Amino acid sequence: MKRLQRLRRTTALRDLVAETGFGAAQLIQPLFLNATADPPSAIPGLLDNQTHNETSILQQVDADLAAGVRHFLLFPVPATKATKTFSAEFAVNSIARIRERCGDSASLWVDTCLCSFTDTGHCCVFDGAGRQDLAATLRELGDLALTYANAGADGVSPSDMNDGRVAWLREVLDAQGHELMPIMSYSSKFASHFYGPFRAAAQSSPQYGNRRSYQLDVRSRRDALAASQRCADEGADLLMVKPGMSSIDLLAPIATATQKPVGAYQVSGEYAALTLLAREGLGDFDAMLLESWQVFRRAGASYIISYGARHARRLGFP
Repeated sequence: MKRLQRLRRTTALRDLVAETGFGAAQLIQPLFLNATADPPSAIPGLLDNQTHNETSILQQVDADLAAGVRHFLLFPVPATKATKTFSAEFAVNSIARIRERCGDSASLWVDTCLCSFTDTGHCCVFDGAGRQDLAATLRELGDLALTYANAGADGVSPSDMNDGRVAWLREVLDAQGHELMPIMSYSSKFASHFYGPFRAAAQSSPQYGNRRSYQLDVRSRRDALAASQRCADEGADLLMVKPGMSSIDLLAPIATATQKPVGAYQVSGEYAALTLLAREGLGDFDAMLLESWQVFRRAGASYIISYGARHARRLGFP
């Protein structure tokens, strides 16, 4: 059954996918919760972004809410890595307390991937022969998603790009009474060179090889469109392109084909480029950030994930 009501459940969700207007309600601010971040530390290249511990992340959320942030995307980073069988229990208390602070006017999404949990830095589990074990990967993703849902997250956001993960998460969530929890899928995510600052913050760099066997080839438009269509067919409520700027040609075609809200992730390398240009006196940071958001919106983005979402009010966003 299609549950169109998932994106109507709260004020924040309704505002996120509103088709008129453009403001802070369509911007999502990433947050990094690191079990070993004591004290919090700045993320190289990402102006005004830090990795946080349980105490400092609540202080950051309070400041962001006061600044007008309406949506958060949380990235949990555990203290230890594992080969298989992963636990996100360290994040449960923080998720519950952030959710409590958000009320009905803000929402908390949790990134659902294995790359920060595995000792390989990959987004999947490997078998004894070094091959991807899809069944085991899906089981672990389902367990993480259920942990986040039970802790109070407003939605989960699978970013791994493994086959069938949206359908599996939908099945797991529905079976445990979370039928109205939306899935925001990284539906067209490329194997890109623009993820460097993020991987440092999330401690998710592959320890060997690369992710090209499961993330999209940047040369392939057909595959990118098919990937988003598959996620829509499997039950994703929101779709996404990543990296945002280098995938900007895909926003409108995906939205037209799927009739789903499609967002753009302004990834860490794209945001860091603005930071570095401003630092070298080669551009005005606020003006460049605002222009980039306006271009995403012009191209058809229903929502934007940006490390600068917390600056929206300063840029004149309602």
